[in-house]
Amino acid sequence: MIRKRLSDAQKQAMKAREAKRLSTLRLINAAIKDRDIAARSDENSEGVSDADILGILAKMIKQRIDSAKTYEEAGRLELAEGERSEIKVIEEFLPKQLSDQEVEAAIKAAVEKTGASSIRDMGKIMAELKSEYTGQMDFGKVGAAVKAALA
Repeated sequence: MIRKRLSDAQKQAMKAREAKRLSTLRLINAAIKDRDIAARSDENSEGVSDADILGILAKMIKQRIDSAKTYEEAGRLELAEGERSEIKVIEEFLPKQLSDQEVEAAIKAAVEKTGASSIRDMGKIMAELKSEYTGQMDFGKVGAAVKAALA
C-alpha cells in the first residue's frame, strides 16, 4: 500500500515538474529497493513489508534531522532548509504521530501485556511497541519514558 502511494506521488511530482519533491521520492524508492534486494530470497520474492518501509522512512527522517542540525551549527542554513523540506515529503507517508498521552497509554498497555516488572524487561516492551507502533512514535524518546514506567 505504501509502495503504491509512493509510486503515485512520484508520478504526480513528475507531471507537476516538482524537482525537489521528485528527488526526495526517488531517494525513498531507492532506499526501499536496496532493502528489497538485501531481503530477497527463495521464500521472499515480494521484498520488504509495509512495516519495514515505515522503519526505512523513520530512519531517513532521523538522518535528515541530524544533518539539518549539523548544517545549522556550521552556518549552512540553505542546506539545513533543504533537509527540512525532504523531511516534510517523507513524513507524508508515515502514519499520524501519537500524542504524548497516547504514547503513555501505549507504554502502559505494553508493560501490562508483557508482564514487565523491572528494567531488564525493557527490551520486551520496546519490541512490543515497535511491532504495534512503527512510524507512529519516536523510539529514541520512548526509551526514557519506558525506563520511567519501570522504575
